Amino acid sequence: MRDDKNGAAPAFGGLAIDFSGDTGATTAVATATGGPSTATTGAGRVETKLVVVGSGPAGLTAAIYAARSNLEPIVLAGSAPGGQLMLTSDVENFPGFADGIQGPDLMAAMRVQAERFGSQLIDVDIERVDFSSRPFRIWARGTEYRAQSVIVATGASALWLGLDSETRLRGRGVSACATCDGFFFRDREIAVVGGGDTAFEEATYLTRFATKVHLLHRRDTFRASKIMVDRAIKHPKIEIHPNLAVEEILGDAKVEGVRLRDVKTGAESRLPVDGVFIAIGYEPNTAAFRDWLEVDEKGYLVVHDETGSKVDGVFIAGDVHDHRYRQAVTAAADGCKAAIDAERWLESQGIAEAATATAW
Repeated sequence: MRDDKNGAAPAFGGLAIDFSGDTGATTAVATATGGPSTATTGAGRVETKLVVVGSGPAGLTAAIYAARSNLEPIVLAGSAPGGQLMLTSDVENFPGFADGIQGPDLMAAMRVQAERFGSQLIDVDIERVDFSSRPFRIWARGTEYRAQSVIVATGASALWLGLDSETRLRGRGVSACATCDGFFFRDREIAVVGGGDTAFEEATYLTRFATKVHLLHRRDTFRASKIMVDRAIKHPKIEIHPNLAVEEILGDAKVEGVRLRDVKTGAESRLPVDGVFIAIGYEPNTAAFRDWLEVDEKGYLVVHDETGSKVDGVFIAGDVHDHRYRQAVTAAADGCKAAIDAERWLESQGIAEAATATAW
């Protein structure tokens, strides 16, 4: 992410963050007895005790804890670092910010904090992994990284309609998280797009704030459970519109309405609303790990004993496994737990010295 005018890194909340991925040369740091070599390249270390994959709240929290425990984490942050909060404007439910904080500001601050303690962040997408033996091997942009332990915190991506207007107005009335953004639509009329449980859950939740919720679905049948549909039908604030496809989200600086097309007749209409919530599902970012780690029926990674996986030494944190809460604070908590579990596991293997003074 760079400013188009001058190529400089953007400043979030006064923090100038370079997301280019060019970390410069890094001096090798001595490891604890039994630890791996900290091999270096022109772009920094490629071998360490711990690699964190992902740079949302889970990944960066894991990096902060791991770095403070002298695990010398390498964070493979992705080519679009920061996770979904980079697409969120006001965050008012993350503890510690009485007046709220912009999503990009929060992630920038977490990144600076992780780097302050010695985390090495590289903005690259991983291509494949090999968890057959230690050191675990991860390839990203032609470079092989090796680690004695790994934390997978790659998150899940909201599915979008793919409209240009949807992208342009994201954060300006277009959202994919009712829990995050519903408060901003108090006493407003809004629309929810989707036909599954997520859409009906979001619509029901949003009735706490909105004067009316229009649920838009391009079919006349719903994937949602019958109890969820019946509840929505009976709710005085919810109006269900079947057989309508969203063709365009209207508005310049903010959402002002939606242009709809009747999928049976082709007739077009406009519906004035102040917000549009896209609730057509999430896709967990698990493609690189499916040959090595368990996934559930929805494609999310399966955890064992809080943060563990079926591969000893590989840990899981955040929305890549959590399709129930999907909150920044719960992802951050997962990152903390995964880092502590990784530290304890490495200590049990004689690779790292115990540094976290918490109850066992």
